[in-house]
Amino acid sequence: MRYPLFLDLTGRRVVVVGGGSVAARRVRDLVAAGAVVTVVAPEVDPRVSEQASVLRRSFVPSDLDDAWLVLACTDVAAVNREVADAAEQRSVWCVRADDASRSSAWRPASSQVEDITLAVSAGGDPTRAAGLRDLLAAHVRAGEVSHRRGRRDGGRVVLVGGGPGNPDLITLRGYRALLDADVVVADRLGPTRLLDLLPPEVTVLDVGKAPGSHVAAQEAINALLVDHARRGSLVVRLKGGDPFIFGRGSEEVEACLAAGVPVEVVPGLTSPVAAATLAGIPLTERGTTAQFTVVSGHVPPGDPRSTVDWALLAAADSTIVLMMAVANLAAIARALVAGGRADATPVAIVTNASMADQQVTITDLAGLTDGSTQVRPPAIVIIGEVVRALSPADEGASRP
Repeated sequence: MRYPLFLDLTGRRVVVVGGGSVAARRVRDLVAAGAVVTVVAPEVDPRVSEQASVLRRSFVPSDLDDAWLVLACTDVAAVNREVADAAEQRSVWCVRADDASRSSAWRPASSQVEDITLAVSAGGDPTRAAGLRDLLAAHVRAGEVSHRRGRRDGGRVVLVGGGPGNPDLITLRGYRALLDADVVVADRLGPTRLLDLLPPEVTVLDVGKAPGSHVAAQEAINALLVDHARRGSLVVRLKGGDPFIFGRGSEEVEACLAAGVPVEVVPGLTSPVAAATLAGIPLTERGTTAQFTVVSGHVPPGDPRSTVDWALLAAADSTIVLMMAVANLAAIARALVAGGRADATPVAIVTNASMADQQVTITDLAGLTDGSTQVRPPAIVIIGEVVRALSPADEGASRP
């Protein structure tokens, strides 16, 4: 039976005997682990000499004096046996690349996934071990295996952009953070179905905001993040889209930093871009437009609180993408027409983007101004000639 053990090689002298491709791979990994590597071989792969000191000659037992570990990587069994015997006499761990059964130490098939090291030994069968390693690594990378960390480093906050809503569109980094969380502070939009996958001990706080009905004020959300992090929890703030695109993520970051709480931001697939792509509409198109503008429409044109120059937007040759604009669509359309946009300018309205009930409705600015087009939130509104790229067959179509 083999005893598994991880070694800290930082600053340790490690000798590699052999200079071929196997030695080159081993030297690369040893240097990455912080070892001070000496290679002994009459001839060496150029990659070896770039990373380690090289003695260009045959091995002699004294090469292992003061060594902490030795790897015998030649293709000559007699040389590897000589290295192993010299290591045994000096009580130095030896790994033989050609015969694990005659080694005092073994190198497992290993893989690194973020800060997780996966190491597999399979009874001396390297092919079987590598296959198991790759299978485990794939599951961890895909977020299919929860790897919850301890809280040795204290509490912290991770702002996760969850994308437009479909759980398949969250980033792997965001998904892993969610699986690692102690506390999740969740919005109404975003991949909320993923919350059902969390262990029962995870605290989930719903702070979702709906038009005209805010469950929690932003100041209260900031306080929740700081309070739970100070208790030592990993707090994930799960937001729809991207945290910094009309998500008030910067305010939450500032609140954490002001309180001395470590904070990380994981980008998300922003809803205005995702909705257009999922609807089959290019926001930019050669020969049509080379720019697009994303605008918040929650404040109507003419309102003193508005910071949007609707006349400038109307005059510009760009695609306009509206967010949070359902209540003010008629007023916005009138402002754009007054600013010079033709009332026949095509408009696409994408509701529930990325979800099973996604719907795409085609109209024009005239249809918005007269109120004949009914819109329900959540919706992304795309205004511009690029809408004509949408196939008529796609109008009203659902997307998975």
